[in-house]
Amino acid sequence: MSLPYVDGVLSARQVAETAASIRRMQEPCGAVPWAVGEHVDMWNHVEAAMAMLVGGEVEAAERAYAWMPGLQRADGSFPMKIVAGAPEDERGDVNMTAYLAVGVWHHWLVRRDLRFVQRYWPVVRAALDWVVAQQVAWGGINWTPTEDFCLLTGNASIYQSLRAGVALADLLDDPQPEWELTGGRLGHAVREHRDLFADKSAHSMDWYYPVLGGAVRGRAAFELLESRWDDFVRPGLGILCVDTNPWVTGAETCELAMALDCLGDHRRALALLTDMQHLRESDGSYWTGWVYDEGAETDEPRDVYWPVEHTTYTAAAVILAVDALGEVAGHGTAGSGIMRGTSLAPHFTELALECGCPSGSADRVARRA
Repeated sequence: MSLPYVDGVLSARQVAETAASIRRMQEPCGAVPWAVGEHVDMWNHVEAAMAMLVGGEVEAAERAYAWMPGLQRADGSFPMKIVAGAPEDERGDVNMTAYLAVGVWHHWLVRRDLRFVQRYWPVVRAALDWVVAQQVAWGGINWTPTEDFCLLTGNASIYQSLRAGVALADLLDDPQPEWELTGGRLGHAVREHRDLFADKSAHSMDWYYPVLGGAVRGRAAFELLESRWDDFVRPGLGILCVDTNPWVTGAETCELAMALDCLGDHRRALALLTDMQHLRESDGSYWTGWVYDEGAETDEPRDVYWPVEHTTYTAAAVILAVDALGEVAGHGTAGSGIMRGTSLAPHFTELALECGCPSGSADRVARRA
């Protein structure tokens, strides 16, 4: 399998080095923590597996997937936080539980291994069945069964997971119409009712994830990204994690680059990917972020890496961004369109149902758009 690269930014050899840096932090059981000694969550774990696969670490990627079924509970959910192979936070997070669908579909795109898909389909099916059961009347999906609020970033990501799940269902001829109904209502909520989600607007992820997850496209997507571009983007450095601190983070920068790629805005996407390379170390690993000097008088340190750690999720976001942007010049893998959604199930028909919004219809049935 040829490795992706982007001329002038990262070579295929450098992508392989970054994939190897993730593999070196992988635990013997297959789990991929945030950093050495840190906890594991299933969303970042799957992203790391996707990146290792793209970067040529196939065996390590498949060990990561093989670890997951043993952590799934009887209701289909996964624990929110795992430390040393055991759950530390038992709550089930909807976004973390849903994301395995994206990882399995991505593996199919890259490897075309039907037995792999068949092996993990029962796990994906149980996970998404649990996720859709957490949907509320206006279309959002509660963060956990015990917390009565919905997170916009997580819900936007779940929209992509449901499309991946339906693509897997189509591949295996095992239709899941309930997922399509849920996806139609969820897409409407992300497009039309962002004010009903918990207010996390200080975080850049809440700004761009409706585009990255695929629910918002076209002119609305461009307008959404323009609406807070100056609040978050710091040219030459990357983008802020939160709008309250002078702290740029590599993973968010790469995700915004992929959101721009979804819209065909390759110039700005490439600039962001280039800008964040100051976080790269010589062994291919990446610092999480950089606190820069904004000229304000403060006792807090400036012009330093923070936290003082190399994170697997930052390295993974870099690899997936390189794959997406490399595809434009023919240097991506077969999975390079995973964020653009070109291989996923078509967008779901918009359903408003009980939200009472005039832009939706209460009597439409779910079908492919």
